[in-house]
Amino acid sequence: MIPATMLTELASWRAALEAAGQWPARQMARLAEAGVFGWLIPQRWGGSELDEPEILSGYLELSDACLTSAFILTQFNSAVQKLVTCGCETLQELWLPRLARGECFTTVGISHLTTSRSRGPGPAVIAEACGTGFRLSGHIPWVTGANAAQLIVVGGTAPNGEQLLAAIETIDPGLTIAPPQNFLALTASQTGPIELRNVIVRSEQIVAGPAQEVLKIKSRGGTGSLTTSALALGASRSTLRALRDELRQTLSLEFVVSKLSDEGRVLEQALFAASREEPGAWSVEQIRLRANSYVTRLAQSFLAAAKGTGFVSGHPAERAIREAMFFYVWSCPQAVVHGNLQELAGRDEAW
Repeated sequence: MIPATMLTELASWRAALEAAGQWPARQMARLAEAGVFGWLIPQRWGGSELDEPEILSGYLELSDACLTSAFILTQFNSAVQKLVTCGCETLQELWLPRLARGECFTTVGISHLTTSRSRGPGPAVIAEACGTGFRLSGHIPWVTGANAAQLIVVGGTAPNGEQLLAAIETIDPGLTIAPPQNFLALTASQTGPIELRNVIVRSEQIVAGPAQEVLKIKSRGGTGSLTTSALALGASRSTLRALRDELRQTLSLEFVVSKLSDEGRVLEQALFAASREEPGAWSVEQIRLRANSYVTRLAQSFLAAAKGTGFVSGHPAERAIREAMFFYVWSCPQAVVHGNLQELAGRDEAW
């Protein structure tokens, strides 16, 4: 999916990226060179139009090398997928060829329609009819790479409860990009809030809706999708290798590495079985619950094996612990949250 030499290069930059917290411009440039930004884009617009198992395989490779880059790519692909299925050829012809070549960047601001801010006193972004389009106003809490983007696919809610998705350019005077948040991990993803003040979207900018639960329309991913599990399992690959190296001289603990390695293979097989919709495949939520548990236990094992040195800021074990925590808050459905909490409480019902 991605040249091995490039993956090695991305992995070598990983530690410095975390410390700096700056947008990974050179990582994005390398991914553009490899054609990664065209994974979801149809060939007619210059993409490679991969199927889901191929994309998941790519995510496994990339998150193994650089979790931050892989996460950014998921947000890019989320926006791209919505453009690909929007049915507006004007919008598609304008953006998709350039996005496939990596000449520009896009991202999404849609979490407030689902897991984030969905239980607040009112819609985070209000969409009011305005001629043949809509006027959007509100606060979107989580947008990745907004400062690097030329286009953001955002969500809004109409007074009747219907939702819509619209593609807005970041040069729109009604769009304000706030400073990104400092995170426990993945700060370099430059994720933070944006504000919309009377942003007018024309009918040709509507990507989906208005409709109830607009994110379920022609969905290929979303909250709790297989993509999030793929990133958790990809990050687990690098942690498992580090744990194996740490315990290489401790023969009595070989069984620990062997058991964790076997569990990882089972989970990856389950991931691809679900992507192919095989009979008897685990559900998306079952895989995510186990992937969260697995990436966390691996990181804990690595820290325990590294002992005191692993507790020092900047050590790969310390980073693995922080990155594992990301999967408990990123696009995590309540059923998965409850299952992980039950597991932490030692209840068999978690499984």
